Amino acid sequence: MKQKVVSGLFWKLLENGGAQGIQFAVAILLARLLSPAEYGVVGIIMIFITIANVIVQNGFSTALIQKQKADETDFSSVFYFGLLASGVMYGVLYLAAPAIAGFYRIEELLRIVRVLALVLFPGAVISVQTAYVSRKLEFRGLFLSTLAASVVSGVISIWMAYAGFGVWAMVGQQLAYYFALMLVLFFMVSWKPSLLFAASRLREMFAFGWKLLTASLIDTLFNNLYGLIMGKIYNEEILGIYNRGDQFPKLIVNNLGAAIQSVLLPAFSARQQDTKEMRHMVRRAVRTSSFLILPMLFGLCAVADTLVLALLGEKWLPCVPYLRIMCVAYSFWPIHITNLQAINAAGRSDVFLKLEIIKKAMGFAGLLAGIRFGPLVLVTIKAALDFFSTFVNAWPNKKLLGYGIFSQWADILPAAALSLVMCAAVYGLQFVLPGGAWLKLLLQIASGAGIYGTLAALFRLESFRYLRDMVKDRLTGQ
Repeated sequence: MKQKVVSGLFWKLLENGGAQGIQFAVAILLARLLSPAEYGVVGIIMIFITIANVIVQNGFSTALIQKQKADETDFSSVFYFGLLASGVMYGVLYLAAPAIAGFYRIEELLRIVRVLALVLFPGAVISVQTAYVSRKLEFRGLFLSTLAASVVSGVISIWMAYAGFGVWAMVGQQLAYYFALMLVLFFMVSWKPSLLFAASRLREMFAFGWKLLTASLIDTLFNNLYGLIMGKIYNEEILGIYNRGDQFPKLIVNNLGAAIQSVLLPAFSARQQDTKEMRHMVRRAVRTSSFLILPMLFGLCAVADTLVLALLGEKWLPCVPYLRIMCVAYSFWPIHITNLQAINAAGRSDVFLKLEIIKKAMGFAGLLAGIRFGPLVLVTIKAALDFFSTFVNAWPNKKLLGYGIFSQWADILPAAALSLVMCAAVYGLQFVLPGGAWLKLLLQIASGAGIYGTLAALFRLESFRYLRDMVKDRLTGQ
């Protein structure tokens, strides 16, 4: 199991790193060609598409991974049901397009909604394909498919932006990515849909998945509520600035955090009957993910000014405060991801749903309190609530696994302390380093990596030694 987890994590990291690296480079080029307001327009539409995608997937993809014996009938039944749900949700968005455009007073939204909503169809197929890959821990095919889709969609969007298509360049990128990924996965992944369908299998999985669907829908609605508010109460330019500030830390979390998450659920599910082994795996995941994610987020917080100036230009400098706040918010993801995946693996989707209701009740109260003070205060409150949510997410595992929040914070504290020291040092360097923004950025990144690595080795952090030994074993073939 250890070898399969390590191999799966390796390919998943390559997939996220390669694909998101390409998408990040494309986003930088588009940011220089498009305005914050144009980014905000697409950001508004993606909120509705994201919510629709949650409904389309119905929690079945997680149920397919968690189910101990999922066969061809299970996968094919979910496949056909997903396509049907996509058709229904596309019809809803098509009919709602005039109302959405009228609500935001942006006429172009009508056509964009109706075109961009087409991604629901490949999205439903991809969710089944990735569930199969995750269950088998065979992430190599997903890595190659995602890489190819990122290249194709990137080339198309950049060409459209240079050709003067404006906001439609981002629409073209989304459409090209989803359809290309679906098609390439059909060639790279061994699973193909069969002419099999069993409503009884869907009902069985829905008994587990509906709670995850409800929890995911609550989470998605609430998280996107910030975007809806910024786009309506403030304006689409503020939304574009917020989205751009959110993009950088989210890139790190989606790369490392989502990779770890994708591997954890099938690994935890395989050991769901062994509480002691599960506790050991959860603790290892908390330690390792925090050791990797925290220095990146703290380092990003330190270089925020230099990075935005170098990559995006002066017109995007207003996104720097949002970037730093979201770095703090995403720092708590190692605890969130690991605890929630352990709960899912144990088959306790009922607990998962209860946690989401509690957290969103807290979040909604914070939203009402912060909205009157402006977007920056609103996002700051969100980051504070993400911290308090770690206590909520960890609470059930105190009973299920004997691994509570204070034990988890004790495991995270060494990496957090070294990351803070590194952050302070790197932030100070921008005032003394020579050269322009690009040179300063490179020197700050190199210094941050060196400082953190040296401190981790000097203080002999357990996670540092674990990863070092794991890499040695892999290189030597042990």
